[in-house]
Amino acid sequence: MSAHSLPDSTTVWHSLEVDKAIELLSTNADTGLSPQEAQQRLEQYGPNELEETGGRSAWEILVDQFKNIMLLMLIAVAIVSGILDLLALQNNELKAGEVPFKDTIAILAIVVLNGILGYVQESRAEKALAALKKLSSPNVRVIRDGKPTEVAAKDLVPGDVMLIEAGMQVAADGRLLEVSNLQIRESALTGEAQAVNKQAETTLPEETGIGDRINSVFQGTEVVQGRGKVLVTNTGMKTELGKIAAMLQSVESEPTPLQQRMTQLGNVLVTGSLVLVAIVVIVGLLRGGNLTELLEVSLSMAVAVVPEGLPAVITVTLALGTQRMVRRNALIRKLPAVETLGSVTTICSDKTGTLTQNKMVVQSVYTNASTSNPSEKTCNHQEFRVTGEGYAPKGEFQLQNNKVEVQDYRELQALLVACAVCNDSVLQQQQGQWTILGDPTEGALVTLAAKGGIEKDQWDSKLPRVGEFPFSSERKRMSVICRVEQVETGVSPLSDVDPIISHLVNSHGYLMFTKGSPELILARCTQLYVGNSTIPLTQNQRDEILAENDRMASNGLRVLGFAYKPLAEIPSQGSDETSEQELVWLGLVGMLDAPRPEVRAAVQECREAGIRPIMITGDHQLTARAIATDLGIAQPGDRALTGQELQRMSDQDLEQNVDLVSIYARVAPEHKLRIVQALQRRGRFVAMTGDGVNDAPALKQADIGIAMGITGTDVSKEAADMVLLDDNFATIVAATEEGRVVYTNIRRFIKYILGSNIGEVLTIAAAPILGLGGVPLTPLQILWMNLVTDGLPALALAVEPPEPDVMKRPPFSPRESIFARGLGSYMIRIGIIFAFITIILMMWAYNHSTSIQGNGLSPDRWKTMVFTSLCLAQMGHAIAIRSNSRLTIEMNPFSNPYVLGAVVLTTILQLMLVYVPPLRNFFGTDYISLPELGICLGFSALMFVWIELEKIVFRLMGKKTV
Repeated sequence: MSAHSLPDSTTVWHSLEVDKAIELLSTNADTGLSPQEAQQRLEQYGPNELEETGGRSAWEILVDQFKNIMLLMLIAVAIVSGILDLLALQNNELKAGEVPFKDTIAILAIVVLNGILGYVQESRAEKALAALKKLSSPNVRVIRDGKPTEVAAKDLVPGDVMLIEAGMQVAADGRLLEVSNLQIRESALTGEAQAVNKQAETTLPEETGIGDRINSVFQGTEVVQGRGKVLVTNTGMKTELGKIAAMLQSVESEPTPLQQRMTQLGNVLVTGSLVLVAIVVIVGLLRGGNLTELLEVSLSMAVAVVPEGLPAVITVTLALGTQRMVRRNALIRKLPAVETLGSVTTICSDKTGTLTQNKMVVQSVYTNASTSNPSEKTCNHQEFRVTGEGYAPKGEFQLQNNKVEVQDYRELQALLVACAVCNDSVLQQQQGQWTILGDPTEGALVTLAAKGGIEKDQWDSKLPRVGEFPFSSERKRMSVICRVEQVETGVSPLSDVDPIISHLVNSHGYLMFTKGSPELILARCTQLYVGNSTIPLTQNQRDEILAENDRMASNGLRVLGFAYKPLAEIPSQGSDETSEQELVWLGLVGMLDAPRPEVRAAVQECREAGIRPIMITGDHQLTARAIATDLGIAQPGDRALTGQELQRMSDQDLEQNVDLVSIYARVAPEHKLRIVQALQRRGRFVAMTGDGVNDAPALKQADIGIAMGITGTDVSKEAADMVLLDDNFATIVAATEEGRVVYTNIRRFIKYILGSNIGEVLTIAAAPILGLGGVPLTPLQILWMNLVTDGLPALALAVEPPEPDVMKRPPFSPRESIFARGLGSYMIRIGIIFAFITIILMMWAYNHSTSIQGNGLSPDRWKTMVFTSLCLAQMGHAIAIRSNSRLTIEMNPFSNPYVLGAVVLTTILQLMLVYVPPLRNFFGTDYISLPELGICLGFSALMFVWIELEKIVFRLMGKKTV
């Protein structure tokens, strides 16, 4: 077969026999490809590399910042202002000491700073693809022309025969030809931490998932044991890793709710400003006004309407939000995500380690129990509930909800001894934390025994291990053979547990303990251990034990069966089939990756906050349902959707069912992308957790992608918006609360800033209409107001503590307008009041200034009085706006001391512009007398009084303010 007729990437290699796969790829398992054939295929298939699709360059990102409509208007204002200053300079019309082009320079400086702020936020390059590329090894050993040789991984082609061994990263996807004890860790792709035992001769059904393809290897996975020979089937973007890279790059980043709202705000403000400018110019010209003066008025109005300090205030607010979130174990990678969290309506969470502790904890122990008549050869059964958390050896054994002492129950003691000695794990305490070395399941058993006073290290010396039949996936059980050491009295340490065993030990001296699949262990038992003796195991008792096993499994528990057997001698290696017969049944142990104790309250908080939690796990359906029901994520009887069912669903079917399903079990990571998209099509705002490489596309698609900080891969972290430093679901809820606080505070200072901006615009527009001479505010003064007298208090409002009900209400729609819920009407209402108060002052001040002159008082000082009144009125506004409903006297003034500090500092700075000569000259203000300053303060205080009166009126009307 020639290179051009090789099979395409849709071939299902894991379903083919080895010989058929070799034939399809026209290669030889022993000699591989020739260098010439490899070169031809390299030209046909391209290098074995992940390709990066073109994104925006740094220059394009920078240019895009200046396409913002508000910045474009400011640029136009700067140009017109510069032209007017140039004409004034040429005509010698500048006032003495006046600096030309200062307005132009100041406006352009603001434009550049805002552009840089936007660029810094957007220019953080997505490094997810770079992290994917790190999963590829640089070199690889292949067979070419019958000789092993090392080539660059990028030169691999389909048909190559690749040699792998422990410690290597697999460089391409392939079908196994030969293996020798080969184990590969595929957690990067599947999320499963357990290494997979590989088999070459097996053929699998076509629909077999990636995690179950034991005859295949995948690029980016790690060989942990053994070696193998691999037929390369797919390279580059055709590999499973390449498909993830393609999905990752196909996901387009949508603007966040905040970005959409800021765009809407800019459009409304600029449109409104242009309409108002047109009206003022037309009315002014009709009244015979001077065109230059009208242009200056227009420029001032245009500068006044743009909240120049808003981008900086928002950026600082988001940055402060990230700091608070880090203190709550949430690391924000993309700044807008801080506010976006507040809009989340649905949280899709992994189970293991996020909702649960990622620590197996025994919940239930089921043993035999003596009947009231010891002479009867029958028994009852008893189930003990076990309390405690994690691997800490602290907890109670309860029978019918009553605490019991382990030493009073011989059957329970014997079972705990089996848990301790038939075990390879070690329980240890490090820095006050109990941890295990070894398998989590065995760690749970060691902890269980320790809770009952059976210490593993002590019993390992009493019952030293002298042989074992190890666990394997085929046997599904494990046995250890222990020699019984005599104590000083010469009596076996088991004599107070089981005299029958003690008697056999005295004769022979060995015990075998076996644990594993309850069905398989029970099938090898012929007796039960009850009290001080053993009794025959009847069919009815078998049925009762199996029924209890099924009941425990249906509750999501992982169940193990335990048995023992006295031995006269150590059995020979390989005799497990004969030795593990005629066992004595001890009981069942049911364990669970227990829920984190704080998650149940977090789920309830989600419910109260109108957020729907969803569990998505690769675990068994019964386990998922048990955990979800226990935590309150789902109700008993709720539907759970499995990965196989999801695979058969069309996108339309999934979309119809996605609002009805809160549990997804046996779900492969690639299914997460479909779940997210289906929820988003239903209008949900989705936060999604993930830790594996395969999770990256779903994390990027989600409105908030959340990676695991402890178990997550670099790829998932780079694709995410947020990283959980403790992998805890409760942290997501805490971060969501912070997001709501941030959004509330952003709305608070937007209405604070824009209310005054509207007042400025109306005041400036009124001057020529009322026939007052000149423009009351220059562009430079307006910039001062927007950046300093508005900006500093706005920053202080950004750290306002949360309202008590912030997590007691549903999330606000992420698609709601920035002017929603009365914010727009508030801005207009307050803006009009601002303007009304200031225009009255302006008319009085104009008449007052022109009639009272001399003693160094300028006739233009009315403009300074207007400027000062507007700035000081904003201070009262800042104090009053801290709460929408509570009066200022009802609030603790020191709950946000930054507001008081900002008001005092800004007032001092404003007075410096009036009374410090260098600043007065630069900003074009005039000296005003103390009585005139007092009048300004009086008019300014009216703004504070008005807002407080509004709160009282709304309270009496029973109406909630914005």
